[in-house]
Amino acid sequence: MAITDDDVRRAEAEMDELVQAGPVAIEAHYDRGRGRIVVRLDTGLELAFAPRDAQGLERARAMDLDTIEISASGLGLHFPKLDADFYVPALLEGRLGSRQWMAARRSRKGSKAAAE
Repeated sequence: MAITDDDVRRAEAEMDELVQAGPVAIEAHYDRGRGRIVVRLDTGLELAFAPRDAQGLERARAMDLDTIEISASGLGLHFPKLDADFYVPALLEGRLGSRQWMAARRSRKGSKAAAE
């Protein structure tokens, strides 16, 4: 299935709506002291999460996390040393990975809690 010019225009319009609705990332870094990825949004809110809790970052070393790129729209984060990407609106919903990955993670946590 080929992508048409109309498909591109629709996708661009949707992205513009998301950017206008906000919030968007304006800064991101790895805080070594807290062991957290910290994302500052244009609203002033900061979002922080442990790399071990995010798909693609689970086994990252601190030096793998020292470069975080923010997309021009502010809707995406890219970790070039790990080739890992995150969608800011999904992070705000607490989604740190694919649905399948999150479900498997919840199952493992449930198994651990039941064993205790």
